[in-house]
Amino acid sequence: MAQLIVHTDRIISNLEKIQSYLERNNFSWTLVTKILSGYEPALEVILQHSIAKKLHSVADSRISGLRRAKQINPSVKTMYIKPPAMDTVKSVIAYADISLNTSFRTIEALNKAAAAAGKVHQIIIMLELGELREGVLRERVVDFYSKVFELQNIEVIGLGTNLGCMYGVQPTYDKLLHLSLYKQLLEAKFSKQIPLISGGSSIVLPLVGKTSMPRNINHLRIGESAFMGTSPWDGKKFSPLSTKVFEFKANIIELASKKNFPDDELTEGNIGHFVDRSNEEQELTYRAITDFGLIDVEASDLAIVDKNVKFVGTTSDMTVFDLGLAKVGKAHAQYKVGDRLSFLPSYMGVARLMNSRFVDKVLI
Repeated sequence: MAQLIVHTDRIISNLEKIQSYLERNNFSWTLVTKILSGYEPALEVILQHSIAKKLHSVADSRISGLRRAKQINPSVKTMYIKPPAMDTVKSVIAYADISLNTSFRTIEALNKAAAAAGKVHQIIIMLELGELREGVLRERVVDFYSKVFELQNIEVIGLGTNLGCMYGVQPTYDKLLHLSLYKQLLEAKFSKQIPLISGGSSIVLPLVGKTSMPRNINHLRIGESAFMGTSPWDGKKFSPLSTKVFEFKANIIELASKKNFPDDELTEGNIGHFVDRSNEEQELTYRAITDFGLIDVEASDLAIVDKNVKFVGTTSDMTVFDLGLAKVGKAHAQYKVGDRLSFLPSYMGVARLMNSRFVDKVLI
């Protein structure tokens, strides 16, 4: 089987460096582990390490991931990182200490479930600041909070926003300033402290410690930077983090000299592959078939380590690569059947590979 290799020492190193950086700037942070898809061996490395005690909380967008986190380390504080669906409310109360919310109806249901469980559930109210994903409209925040404030088993511990995830709206000073201003407004109006002002995800990390970050912002929810070493701000490495935490290795299951164009007419059964027929000079190339496909990951989410290897096409469970012009009667000089091609997966690539039952996960 193809393998996703996880360098756990690099994960821990990234977490320690982010913790040190944010601590120097008086920030707390939540580690978003949804990329791991609840994979227990990787979660165990993180949650049983001393770094887990320094985190504000650990977050996931799936209840199963939070359940596993609690099983591994019952003392860890957990956060459900998207507004809960109504049919998950009881599970959210059971496994999440905190949840992000935008719907009063959902919060009422959480309040009822928390009362039944004898708990007080903490929430962060998310504000809409232009990304047009989750968030309460700013002009409704005061009325929204006033209703939530009356619920006996709900405690509002923060205001938050999400920028850069769907449309790529940048977290500018003016955008983030709204969070700071609404904190002051709500605290003054209701005489109630709101300790956390959660400014966003990894896209905000490069702004920490700079004048482009309003003073009251004091919390971030970080996943990509922790696991990939990059920030969505520019897609580049966030120094000094490692960008090589994950490697993907696929087995070559066939290697042969074949034409570089398919024969005859093409049907619509080709999963959308486009063949450029502007220059149909047929050449023989070495074609390597590997043991993964669209069921496992999009090839576009994989960066090929060997720059001489080119992507050709993919199907549900096999992907084809061009290894260069073939020499008639001769085997490829570098690769043979049984060898592996190496890739560096993107964030979404890792998330999909973690979800695939047909890819081995190897921790080193």
